[in-house]
Amino acid sequence: MKFIITHKSKSSMARVGVLETAHGRIETPAFVTVGTKASVKSLGPDDLEMVGTSVVLANTYHLYAAKTYDVIRKAGGLSRFMNWNGITMTDSGGFQVFSLGFSKDHDIGRSSTLFPGEDLQKMVRAEAVKESQYIKIMDEGVVFRMPDGTRTVLTPEKSIQIQEAIGADIIFSFDECTSPLASKEYSAEAMGRTHRWAERCLEAKTREDQAIFGIIQGGEWDDLKEESVRAISGMPFDGFGLGGALGKTKERMWELVDFINKRLPEEKPRHLLGVGYPEDIPKAIRRGVDTFDCVAPTREARNGTLYVKNGRISIQKAEYREDFSPIEEGCDCYTCKNFTRTYLWHLAREKELLFYRLASIHNLYFTNNCVREIRERIKRGEV
Repeated sequence: MKFIITHKSKSSMARVGVLETAHGRIETPAFVTVGTKASVKSLGPDDLEMVGTSVVLANTYHLYAAKTYDVIRKAGGLSRFMNWNGITMTDSGGFQVFSLGFSKDHDIGRSSTLFPGEDLQKMVRAEAVKESQYIKIMDEGVVFRMPDGTRTVLTPEKSIQIQEAIGADIIFSFDECTSPLASKEYSAEAMGRTHRWAERCLEAKTREDQAIFGIIQGGEWDDLKEESVRAISGMPFDGFGLGGALGKTKERMWELVDFINKRLPEEKPRHLLGVGYPEDIPKAIRRGVDTFDCVAPTREARNGTLYVKNGRISIQKAEYREDFSPIEEGCDCYTCKNFTRTYLWHLAREKELLFYRLASIHNLYFTNNCVREIRERIKRGEV
């Protein structure tokens, strides 16, 4: 992977860069479309190209749970498997695994105290892991339940093995994603474990054609975030992911994104995990984020929420029953150029599958176009 910064804002940390991998060369900032199970719901590769998508992110946990990752390897990797000619990413699977186990006290993962000295593989079989418990976190790795109820283990080495089999251009190190309500004590413990796991991920990585990003953790505390930035940026990662707990409010999240990016090496790309609503995009870019992923554009589309310049519309509302205008006047997406709000109202009301495609095309085009316009403004010195 190569990353070159070509333009910088004079008034913020916004920048334009070129990111190059074996499967393509794109300009950043760029929105990363989420294709959880090697598919962006209701859309084909031609649709993704049409809406301006440049990167697709698949989910390691779900491809592991589906027992598909080795099939993807045999198919020649994720891009060939899904017939996508652009850049691909996979997350580490950590967020999905840890989200299974957020308990009421938000301090999950104290297995090293509950099970001192237990071998991880023994623990998978141990009666001590009760049927009602979904996850146990230890320094060696994580024991959790698959959707079919079987217990399994995910370690940093296993995460890398799966991601190498999937074969995405950019992969992420395995980290412990804590709850935003976790205590500082536990956030510090989890952060230390994330740093140790990061080292193990780098040691386990064997493929030179994949870039690997390390993830900054540390909860919502500035001193922990600073410690995590020092630790992760001191390792030979190709880029960095901003993830985990980023405060309890949007305002605090942006403070932390700003805090982190001011301390990360400027020459490496920064990816903001799981953030990408239209109102978030300008704020992320101004704070030096290069790429970011989010399920929102396609998920909200399937639920009937469509993006327009002044916000959102809910297409199922009766007011759109005889509205013969496009979703957004002046929008050049396939949906707006060919169909009306009344037709989309009808499709949504009748639960026609075509609705999911047309709505997703519009929201993704809107999102990618928003990023493109900001990118051009940075080049002109307007941001």
